[in-house]
Amino acid sequence: MFLTAIAASETIDLGFVELGWLKVIFLGIVQGITELLPISSTAHLRIVPSLLGWQDPGTAFSAAMQLASLGAVLAYFWQDIKSLVGSSIKAIAHQDYQSQSLRLTLGLLIGTIPIVIVGLLLKKTLDAPNSPLRSLTVIGIASIVMSILLAIAELRGSRKRDFKRLALLDGLLVGIAQTLALIPGVSRSGSTLTAGLFLNMERETAARFSFLLGLPAIILGGAVELHSLSKAGLDLNGWLILGTGLLSASISAFLAIFGLLRYLEKQSTWIFVWYRLIMGIFLIIGAALGFLR
Repeated sequence: MFLTAIAASETIDLGFVELGWLKVIFLGIVQGITELLPISSTAHLRIVPSLLGWQDPGTAFSAAMQLASLGAVLAYFWQDIKSLVGSSIKAIAHQDYQSQSLRLTLGLLIGTIPIVIVGLLLKKTLDAPNSPLRSLTVIGIASIVMSILLAIAELRGSRKRDFKRLALLDGLLVGIAQTLALIPGVSRSGSTLTAGLFLNMERETAARFSFLLGLPAIILGGAVELHSLSKAGLDLNGWLILGTGLLSASISAFLAIFGLLRYLEKQSTWIFVWYRLIMGIFLIIGAALGFLR
């Protein structure tokens, strides 16, 4: 998610510092896996601390942790990224504006614009301690809605389009869907994967496109969130704790990419549909009955 400009220190939730090293490392592993699977990292970073009786690490922690996903995506898709950038530069040099690589690269960049705009509008609300958007009920409803949308996409998508058939418009449409991820519980990879399936992409292609589209948003959002944390007065101990979380999240994120792409080569997304539906119901019931804080 892209979160924007500098916030005042009183609006930044630094709850993760109180958790300490070991808890943040554990949450980093949870973040790394769930950020890149279509199951919502935000939901899991609310569920796990709540079940274990820990403090909510806060939205700023979730946003900064996305830099771990950046490292994993860059490492895993380096050849794809190098090929796209190189082909795009060559196409511009030869004024070949019909180049598929150039149009796809432009689509990935243009697809970032919607989440930048919406992120600017929602940052203050999302970063605030006890933000209403981070309530368990809201996250539960979002999870259920996304499970339904993913199920419809799985049923209706023809899955005939591979990566070579994608173009600029795909970036814009999937980028618009990516803005939904600013609502905790939706999941950036979940919203973009679902949009890709609605656009008749192959499952594995939709996942790859989702990861690549997320790069600009992750870079912008993570960098700005780090700047916000520095303005909020995060001390050396806080930065070290955050760094250990980033390291553990990077390793788990790389494994998540590998596992998801291999899985989607032969399997459907129904396991994620049912997982999200059950998780959403669990969150709503847990919030209503009070056994989840």
